[in-house]
Amino acid sequence: MSLVPTTKPAIDLRSDTVTKPSAAMRQAMAEAEVGDDVYAEDPTVNALEAKVAALFGHDAGLFCPTGSLANQLGMRMLVKPGEELVCDSIAHVARAELGAAAAFSGITFRTWSSPRGLLNADQVLNFMTPDSGPHLVSTTAIAVENTHNFGGGTIQPISEIKKLHSALQGSTVAMHLDGARLWNAHIATGTPLEEFGSYFKTVSVCLSKGLGAPIGSVLLSTHELIKDARVWRKRYGGGMRQVGILAAAGIYALDHNLDRMKDDHRRAKAIADTVHRVAPQVISADLVDTNIMVFDLSQHRLNASEFTSQASAAGIRIGALGPNMARAITHLDVDDAQCEEAGATLARLLA
Repeated sequence: MSLVPTTKPAIDLRSDTVTKPSAAMRQAMAEAEVGDDVYAEDPTVNALEAKVAALFGHDAGLFCPTGSLANQLGMRMLVKPGEELVCDSIAHVARAELGAAAAFSGITFRTWSSPRGLLNADQVLNFMTPDSGPHLVSTTAIAVENTHNFGGGTIQPISEIKKLHSALQGSTVAMHLDGARLWNAHIATGTPLEEFGSYFKTVSVCLSKGLGAPIGSVLLSTHELIKDARVWRKRYGGGMRQVGILAAAGIYALDHNLDRMKDDHRRAKAIADTVHRVAPQVISADLVDTNIMVFDLSQHRLNASEFTSQASAAGIRIGALGPNMARAITHLDVDDAQCEEAGATLARLLA
């Protein structure tokens, strides 16, 4: 009798988007009541939109297949073609949405630099140029990302958000929140979701990252803007039909997978601490706010490509974000033992 060798599955820390729905989530999806969402007749979608809107204190929500689409719709509601949105230079909306705001909506961007993507209200207020007349592009929106992906899961200081919001009162400049991982900021800080939502005219939140749903984001705003966004969602090809089976996963995720994010944060800090002991110039646990770890390899013998390749060969999947930057993200499909193994392996490679 021959024995077939088995290969140990890799520990996948490339992103929290790689999670797969649990058996209970799949059951909720299978049992979902559905209708035609383009007609706004899918009861499960409607329930999800109302649930998320209520959590953030907004009037209405719009279920979108992706976070990028929710961001694009949110920004489109605030910025007319030829006007300007400003954000930090490593924001997802500027760096990772493939120029969609310019291609689809005629929105121009200007960006400022900030360490780890941290928001500084005074810096933004001095940077923007609202009501600029016929000679300069007028700033009409500011995008804030919380938590900040490429910044390493950075949590934006609520004091700076408040300060910026207060200074903009009575102006022509609105605020959009790219809250793809806002759930993580909520769990890490205890700041109520409704407080986060109160400072922004449009909010995008993702269901398919730390919450573990297989797909979906929700755009939040006023009834009027969501009505307009629904038209643009269809125009962009994002009109969906009987998608209550997907919305049900989002409802299940909100009901069961929110509080457990604290485990992801704890595990990310533990990995960072293990690596820091042997390569302190690469990462510090003090800079790991949530579930994202960014490895700065600019002072290391390995570049990002070499590091990720060696990690993959050792059974740990992480991602390269640039020539000298790599990223790992904890999530609900990796447990304590796997994260301990990942930390030890990454530390060995960097030692």
